[in-house]
Amino acid sequence: MRVTEIETFRAILQAGSARKAASLLGLSQAGVSKAIRRLEAEAGFPLFLRLRGRLQPTPEAMALAPDVDRMYVGLSAIAHRIKALREFGVGALQIASNPAFGSGLIPRALARMARSKNEDQRPNVSLQILSSRDVRERVAAGEFDVGFFADEVVTDGLECTVFAEQPGVVVMPQNHALARHTLIQPHHLAEVPFLAMNPEDSSRRRLEEKLKEHGVQLNIAVHTPYALNVCELALAGLGVGIVNPITALDYSTRGLTFRKLSFDATVICIQAVPAGRLLSGTAKEFLVALRTQLAEEEQLLQTKLKEK
Repeated sequence: MRVTEIETFRAILQAGSARKAASLLGLSQAGVSKAIRRLEAEAGFPLFLRLRGRLQPTPEAMALAPDVDRMYVGLSAIAHRIKALREFGVGALQIASNPAFGSGLIPRALARMARSKNEDQRPNVSLQILSSRDVRERVAAGEFDVGFFADEVVTDGLECTVFAEQPGVVVMPQNHALARHTLIQPHHLAEVPFLAMNPEDSSRRRLEEKLKEHGVQLNIAVHTPYALNVCELALAGLGVGIVNPITALDYSTRGLTFRKLSFDATVICIQAVPAGRLLSGTAKEFLVALRTQLAEEEQLLQTKLKEK
């Protein structure tokens, strides 16, 4: 069984015809058909039914498809790593993060790390901002040295630790009616339009469980996947929301204010590395800088909350 035959099989599943698969692969249609016939002969059963010029996958083909996709994830990771080594060398640092920390905290930690070195000693860095699920998949595939994602994502196949476990804060414009309170009670949240994280978000589920204990139901105005969106929506005057305090701190210079809650609404960020991979010295140095930066910002956060 050749890799080219597996590649052709996958291309037909994606394209739906030998002609379109040939175009994707840069092959002739005859070459595609020949590769599939070889694969079917080796498998001992048909993979496609020929119906009016299209190739309809058989149940056996559909059963095989997930294994083929997993193989391609591995090949993609190898290709990504080869490209990174070619362009950046072993000293490169590959980071993936969800937006909550990837848009502010991590860049500031990278700047801290850069300040400690001469310009010619600074590592080449790739910082990719992705959804938590995409971070998890691509770190598991070995495409990144380290990743950061929300705790609703499964961690199988990764080596994980809790990077940050923080009490969520309520964000709102500075002139909002709730801004006069130093501590937001459960019933306050029921009195205003609420900007909610998507239903699958674990911090939202924990919030709703807590509010249920107090007999409070949210008046949800908008659902959104990211804390950054909650902050932007709050700035636009569409309601209040609960986010991790570091993201709230990022927006405080733009006119967003935040308040503590009278109950626990924890937001958790997971740090993950590919299973079995040893961290490079550069990655270890980055993680030290990141935790130092986090500690400083948490201290600043406490100072700002005392001022409210």
